[in-house]
Amino acid sequence: MSKTAPFFAAVLYAAMTASAFAADDAPAKTPTVAPDSITDGTVTVGGHAIAYTATAGTITVGATEEQDAQLGADGEPLPGTQAAIDAAADKESKEKPPVARIFYVAYTKKDVAHPEDRPITFLYNGGPGSSTVWLHMGSVGPKHVVTASDQHLAAAPYKLVDNEYSLLDTTDLVFIDMPGTGFGRLVGKDKEKSFWGIDEDGHAFARFIARYISKNNRWNSPKYLFGESYGTTRSAVVSNILENEKDIDLNGVILLSQIFNFNSDIDGARMNPGIDLPFETGLPTYAATAWYHHKLPSQPAALEPFLKEVEAYAFGEYAHALALGSDLPEDEKKQVAEKLHEYTGLSVDYLLKADLRVSGGGFTKNLQDDNDLTTGRLDTRFSGPSLNPLSEESEYDPQSSAISSAYVALFNDYVRRDLKYGQGQTYLPMADFGGHEWDFKHDGNSIGVNVSGDLAMAMKTNPKLKVMVNGGYYDLATPFYAAYYEDKHLPIPQSLASNIEYDWYESGHMVYVHDASLAKLHDRVAAFIRSTEAGNK
Repeated sequence: MSKTAPFFAAVLYAAMTASAFAADDAPAKTPTVAPDSITDGTVTVGGHAIAYTATAGTITVGATEEQDAQLGADGEPLPGTQAAIDAAADKESKEKPPVARIFYVAYTKKDVAHPEDRPITFLYNGGPGSSTVWLHMGSVGPKHVVTASDQHLAAAPYKLVDNEYSLLDTTDLVFIDMPGTGFGRLVGKDKEKSFWGIDEDGHAFARFIARYISKNNRWNSPKYLFGESYGTTRSAVVSNILENEKDIDLNGVILLSQIFNFNSDIDGARMNPGIDLPFETGLPTYAATAWYHHKLPSQPAALEPFLKEVEAYAFGEYAHALALGSDLPEDEKKQVAEKLHEYTGLSVDYLLKADLRVSGGGFTKNLQDDNDLTTGRLDTRFSGPSLNPLSEESEYDPQSSAISSAYVALFNDYVRRDLKYGQGQTYLPMADFGGHEWDFKHDGNSIGVNVSGDLAMAMKTNPKLKVMVNGGYYDLATPFYAAYYEDKHLPIPQSLASNIEYDWYESGHMVYVHDASLAKLHDRVAAFIRSTEAGNK
């Protein structure tokens, strides 16, 4: 972050007048909010041209339910409310109550007989701290960033095309940026503390959704959440808030690259001794990755039958061996290491040194170390030169480096050129946390994040709610089998287990960067929505 040089600070100080000091003491003014921009477009999906309206703008939400209820559509206190009275009585205050102006882009199909009854899906990425530029420009919107291989893209100009796999054939789409990202901004006293945390963020998104459906007369539309990565964590929290605090039943929750239980995170697994679950749920992804890069001592002909074998081993002999801890006999430990070598391609010596427990970073650093390559994390199909050949774990993610520039560049061009929004503003792909930290305390519990109970509560209080779980075989940020394990252990009755479906893809965290997987994602999500839109049959 840039800082004013001392020289310029001295010059400015010398030039200040008494009136300037007086202005500095004046009450802070709420920054001007740019008006919504409404444009039209057409995209062809399945051979049918779909005309749509795109709305780019912001919706302002309060930090509490009471405060939010007193805000008008412009984000200012409604006349006659206590908030308006307090504001009038305290005009000199420099610190107003905190609000979040949340940026979004909505795509709604035109020429629909009853638009108020059409399905609507709210989409967002995760982080926490990420905008939704990735889902917006890569997945099911009307435009798609071309990333046709597992290689680092050439520099600009990049290629943006009409998305033949857009979900506009099935549902209207609202892409929402996290508070403090995109063109959205936080304003007021303690603004970061008021919105940057699991619970604070979840309530902000729930308020946004309630305000959006009010503003656009979509209360009777079939409603869906579509979150990716930490966005799935958010979806669990938001679904519970909508169902049980706002009386808004959802038709479906679509999860992409799920993580509910942060104790199952493979990245920092070795820093959490005694918790072996991440190594077990991560093993199938290690195996898929080694298969993709031809690092296995014996290459199976097909991926999925091989993974079934690995999954059985992971929760059978491997889980038993890890559970024994230091009581595992040396000869059995050697046998497990040899089996892991068959499934991961890592050397027996390395596996023994790692005590049979390899973290995500250790795997991505060592799998292709003989070629001085680091394997991707978000998508292990990608590789890149290792930054430090002597490091114990990988120090960057080649997949993120390979495609991020294309996404950010093309969105910044598209939003201004096509959507006619953002002139004179800065788009933030990620939140600038500065000295602030994300509050991982959830429902008062600061020991280990696990939002499984939130989704379970939403499913139990709305037993018609359906859940769709999507994941990539090559995702090492949120391994697909960890999602499967989490959902198979939700605290729900057996009668509700059939409300969850599972769909896997030969891609990574962002399954949509692989065109064949994007086509499958479209078809499967469209089928899911069609099967649930009519009153959750």
